[in-house]
Amino acid sequence: MEIVQQHRTHGGLLTYARHDSAATGTPMRLSVFTPPGEGPFPVLYWLSGLTCTEDNFTTKAGAYAAAAARGVMIVAPDTSPRGEGVADDPAYDLGQGAGFYLDAVQAPWAPHFRMETYVTQDLVAAVEDAFPADAARRGIFGHSMGGHGALTLALKHPDLYRSVSAFAPIVSPTRCDWGRKAFAAYLGGDEAGWAAHDASRLVEAGAAKGRFDDILIDQGGADNFLESQLKPDLFEAACAAAGQKVTVRMQDGYDHSYFFIASFIADHVAWHAERLRG
Repeated sequence: MEIVQQHRTHGGLLTYARHDSAATGTPMRLSVFTPPGEGPFPVLYWLSGLTCTEDNFTTKAGAYAAAAARGVMIVAPDTSPRGEGVADDPAYDLGQGAGFYLDAVQAPWAPHFRMETYVTQDLVAAVEDAFPADAARRGIFGHSMGGHGALTLALKHPDLYRSVSAFAPIVSPTRCDWGRKAFAAYLGGDEAGWAAHDASRLVEAGAAKGRFDDILIDQGGADNFLESQLKPDLFEAACAAAGQKVTVRMQDGYDHSYFFIASFIADHVAWHAERLRG
């Protein structure tokens, strides 16, 4: 783990770092907030949305006062591999900055775009080797594309995470333009394989199985993408049918921005901290 820079904040330490990933075959960037104290600390993994880097959440979410008060680490990785030789696309919703937290199997994406393996294996191993993170107390949350990632990875890897929440997640990418475009590119035209990366489809197929006592989602009522891309009602319906408790809070007047996230991030940190006790 290469330390790029560090900043003292809210009594804790914010670290920007870089490490080599076997999954992506590239260096990967991240930020890590460590609260005051000795540790080991429960750790929350934040997954950001389209066009973001490790810096968006770090500088805009305002999460660290709450994390310091609750004694929680927060890790924010980049959203995709980057660098020379890494495939890209001129569109904002494909390629670098738009990894969708899955392992691509199609050219030209397959060699580097292995974000599911990166987040669930390489990132966890690197963080727990270099920082005082408690391996038995992990949670995951995210926004938009990252909310999709948080939900799907938690459902697919429940042994890794004890809690999961999301802000304005893409809950069913197989049923929205963002997801269908990315899945066709990364996974190919056989849609049968797409369901394994769709949170609503995963719940419908029985992936929840009571593994989480509750799932928390905040959604802005004035979000421009609410009806066309996010469709939280699909996830609510899947959870109701499967007997999985989910709390969806529709926040009137809030949009898709980090102003929305900053308004409720302390709630999410506290919610996870409660579930990661002991």
